[in-house]
Amino acid sequence: MGKGKIVGRGVAGLTGLALLAGCSAAGQEQPQGERTVTVLAAASLTESFDQLGQRFSAENPGVRVQFDYAGSSTLAEQLKQGRQADLFASADTKNMTKATSAGVAAGEPQTFATNKLTIAVPKGNPGNIRSLADLNAPGRDVVQCAPQVPCGAAAQTAERAAGVQVRAASEENDVKSVLRKVTAGEADAGLVYVSDAKAAAGQVDSVEFPAADAAINDYPIVPVKGAAEPELAAKFLEFVRGPAGAEVLGQHGFGTP
Repeated sequence: MGKGKIVGRGVAGLTGLALLAGCSAAGQEQPQGERTVTVLAAASLTESFDQLGQRFSAENPGVRVQFDYAGSSTLAEQLKQGRQADLFASADTKNMTKATSAGVAAGEPQTFATNKLTIAVPKGNPGNIRSLADLNAPGRDVVQCAPQVPCGAAAQTAERAAGVQVRAASEENDVKSVLRKVTAGEADAGLVYVSDAKAAAGQVDSVEFPAADAAINDYPIVPVKGAAEPELAAKFLEFVRGPAGAEVLGQHGFGTP
């Protein structure tokens, strides 16, 4: 499961469904007069949402934004099981639909960004990977997301479009896990989002491939029913969809809806 994070504070990750309701990050009491908006967000949004959370807090004194990042399929399932939050931001419409169909949304999801895949390889591209087909070369270890995760579903769509079935050595529960294996030298390549490769530009190179255009993901966001801070949720949602969101998300490699 993803890590719990309060912008500007170090917070330990939540580790089980037993912690899903009624807990504060790291067991800390919220300072008097301070308000928190809690956002469950796809792992690929980590860097961009951290930055947006900082800007939002700076513009709204006394307000902090707490994020929990994980695979969208994991977060959607947690919401179905009663996870409490103010907002849910998914890396695809399929997992958003799972959440809204379960009756956990307070309103209609709104798309705020797009993303597509690229091939992340170690700096210098020592394997000389130039295409999806190169990922199936003998002795090459490749990682990608599991099919139920948005990045995994996108990979399957792109592979079909390219006429290639990548033989992955492992399938991960979120895109950051794929990226970590490449940066740690545990894989020769991994299928990740453009935004993730950009975030790790000092550690990996990115190999674009044409079939990625066949699997562009829309990123929707929606308020969660029973939100503790519905007004703040609405305000942060509009902040993400507004000029600040477009600027920051663009800087991190996301496309516009």
